[in-house]
Amino acid sequence: MFGSHLSIAGSMLNALDDARRLGFDTVQVFTKNQQQWKAKPLDPGLVKDWHARTAELGFDRGGPKDARGRHRGGITSHASYLINLAAPADALWRQSIDLMTDEIERCEQLGIPFLVHHPGAFTTSSLDEGLRRIADAYAELFSRTKGYATVSCLEGTVGAGSQIGGPFEELARLRSLIIEKTGQPDRVGFCLDTCHVHAAGYDLSSAASAKAALSRFDELCGLLHVRVWHINDSKGAAGSHLDRHDHIGHGTIGGPAASLTRDRLLDSGFGTVVNHPAFAHVPKHLETPKEDAPDGRAWDSINVARLRSLRPGEESQWPAPPKVIEAPKTPARTGKSGGKPGKPSGTGVRRKEGSGTSRTPTKVQQSKPKAGSGRRKPRRGN
Repeated sequence: MFGSHLSIAGSMLNALDDARRLGFDTVQVFTKNQQQWKAKPLDPGLVKDWHARTAELGFDRGGPKDARGRHRGGITSHASYLINLAAPADALWRQSIDLMTDEIERCEQLGIPFLVHHPGAFTTSSLDEGLRRIADAYAELFSRTKGYATVSCLEGTVGAGSQIGGPFEELARLRSLIIEKTGQPDRVGFCLDTCHVHAAGYDLSSAASAKAALSRFDELCGLLHVRVWHINDSKGAAGSHLDRHDHIGHGTIGGPAASLTRDRLLDSGFGTVVNHPAFAHVPKHLETPKEDAPDGRAWDSINVARLRSLRPGEESQWPAPPKVIEAPKTPARTGKSGGKPGKPSGTGVRRKEGSGTSRTPTKVQQSKPKAGSGRRKPRRGN
């Protein structure tokens, strides 16, 4: 089950249309402008059209179980980066709970089974205090949203600075604390990101080391609790704590790009994750740069084709390498035209809102932000 984080610019339905055009099985989206603390309620007409379109595409079937034990596909929402449930400052912590409540409610309205969010950063407090703050926040969140089916997925991070969730031990402790506070284990799962896992110190550059990493995660957290994967190569080395995503096979997990082959990817963490029986029905979303290859193909299509080709019997999916197509030569300009050479418009999918072409670490706010003026986190290339 492969997808990508696609833009909702113009309408949330555009993400579904792009996913269909690219041949995906699912999609990840924001359900609102992720840079803002407040958002208008979802339009009832949009909600109706969203449900109709997901049913038409078959995106509402299969996938892991939701909190009620149903298989409702792999569509995933990513919560706003403004949220910091570990914040020591009460004002920001309260504001984060309110925004996270809205994120959960929007997923429930849209029938989105999985909501991914970064656990948070303890900033000026301590790890233990940060974990406690997140668990306390979840107690309030689940009280506000009793009976909801959406699974909140704690995303593993690169573990930079005071970020919580780099070491698997922290993820295990956090989920246990949340369950202890709420008594609702079915509503809490995990999201693993290949780039984050690798940069946090669990080497995914070979199949052997990737299997060891997953074995350790299973021992501490349980592979059955992984509801979502983010599939990205890493610009940073293993243990670098650098959150920079790259195209599949272009980074330190599956690369180098200059000598990329299917066998090289198969013998990396990508082959291990794609072919692991525990993840057969788990959605795998790209968060790689959203741009076109030199020959005009969308990189999302190339990246997914590379991943699909790693499965037994699908070797033919391996895509041709992108070719550089030279533009026709034009006469040199003379005189003072005052103009500037135009930039190619490109034909790829929309960029992910609030991002550049690669992902950068977030700076978690430590004081109460003004409404609607949250910091922007450039990330994931779309």
